[in-house]
Amino acid sequence: MSLLDHLKFDANGLLAAIARDADTGEVLMLAWMNAEAVQKTLDTGRVHYWSRSRQSLWLKGETSGHFQTLRAIRLDCDGDALLLDIDQEGAACHTGARSCFYRKLEGEDLVKEAIPAAPTDVLRALAQVVEDRKQKSPEASYVAKLFTKGLDKILGKIGEEATEVAVAGKGGNPDEVVSEMADLWFHCLVLLGQYDIPPQRVTDELRRRFGLSGLVEKANRGK
Repeated sequence: MSLLDHLKFDANGLLAAIARDADTGEVLMLAWMNAEAVQKTLDTGRVHYWSRSRQSLWLKGETSGHFQTLRAIRLDCDGDALLLDIDQEGAACHTGARSCFYRKLEGEDLVKEAIPAAPTDVLRALAQVVEDRKQKSPEASYVAKLFTKGLDKILGKIGEEATEVAVAGKGGNPDEVVSEMADLWFHCLVLLGQYDIPPQRVTDELRRRFGLSGLVEKANRGK
């Protein structure tokens, strides 16, 4: 059976499709798809929608250049709505905003407020900085110097920063804990960079463990 066989379109032959950033989970937009749009998306890897106002199929980004590349597609329990995990080029909203959901209700007023960046978004950006610094001169970049000195130096810094986190935790000062934890996370990203591992692999592993007892997860490692 194809995906279309599992979908329930409304009387107009449409269903809602929510697009979100595949790495951060940020909700970007909601639009409509018919069977042709779904199949075109699956065939090309570029997200297509159905325009209710123009009554025509449209490729997202065809005029703006803000294409959406499909990473995964999910359907809800009733099969009448889709969740698209995508890579978004540029802005998702026709207003130029990153997300269409840039307005927030405060009391009786609507105020403009971008959805806060997810922690994974920050980690991904920082990982890219680490990757870029690999090519820099050790004299000009601390990260490049770590890579030049090799794995033992990187591991030594992680051990050093982990100790400082423990000391800060014992000291009871929340600000120091945050500062030292940031140093530790940064050096862990350097270690991931040493092995060309994107931070998403770590967050995916954490996500996999949701709802799984820590005792069960540890027991499963031996298997």
